[in-house]
Amino acid sequence: MAARPVHSTAAPPPRARRAVPADDASDAMWVMERSLRRRGFVAVAGADEAGRGACAGPLVAAACVLPAGKRGRVPGLADSKLLTAAARERVYAEIVDRAVSWSVVEIPVEDLDARGMHVTNLEALRRAVCALDPEPDYVLTDGFAVPGLARPGLAVWKGDRVAACVAAASVLAKVTRDRIMAELHERWPEYDFAGHKGYITDVHTAALERHGPCPAHRRRFVNVARARDLHAGRVLQLTGGGTMVDDGPMRPSSCEPATSTEDR
Repeated sequence: MAARPVHSTAAPPPRARRAVPADDASDAMWVMERSLRRRGFVAVAGADEAGRGACAGPLVAAACVLPAGKRGRVPGLADSKLLTAAARERVYAEIVDRAVSWSVVEIPVEDLDARGMHVTNLEALRRAVCALDPEPDYVLTDGFAVPGLARPGLAVWKGDRVAACVAAASVLAKVTRDRIMAELHERWPEYDFAGHKGYITDVHTAALERHGPCPAHRRRFVNVARARDLHAGRVLQLTGGGTMVDDGPMRPSSCEPATSTEDR
């Protein structure tokens, strides 16, 4: 007897889903870069700085271009402020190994005092971006726009949390600056730079008031200027300097101008 066809009412077995490439995966930190690449901006750079709010130590800016695809997915990448010191070091090594290009720029305390924070911050970010080789097609910056770039760009609010390349730049800048502060700690251990990294803490404030500022401190900060004046006053009290001494009756003063040593 010939077999009759069987018509089943059961749902057909699900078809295997097509594997989604890593660069197309819906991971929030890579959405912005992926969108820009689809518009033709292949190399998307992120730029960020570390140390803007510190009252000691340099300002450090960094820029980074991560590769597309799986290689650009840096394990553990996040805003540097959300990572432990050990995690930042691990992520830093991964970024350096994977990045298409990256750069770090240090602005010393002397320049920060001479020109002001905002001006030097913008200059540091520009220099970091310009140092990238190969050059980026597009630049994402954290928080505020950076004028003077030769490439189109966009300021992204909390960019180090929503754009992978900006987060990578934040890690590069933070780790570099932390290492610098550890070196400064070796020179001036009384301030505990290795602990607070130059930011204003109770420990740092107490050390400033006790010892006065050192060359690594930024004189434009009110607390540093106050500690400088306070320490100078204590030194005068200890040495007896600045006090008035009565030498007896005053002699008639001469109307002739005093001779300046600068004219000799």
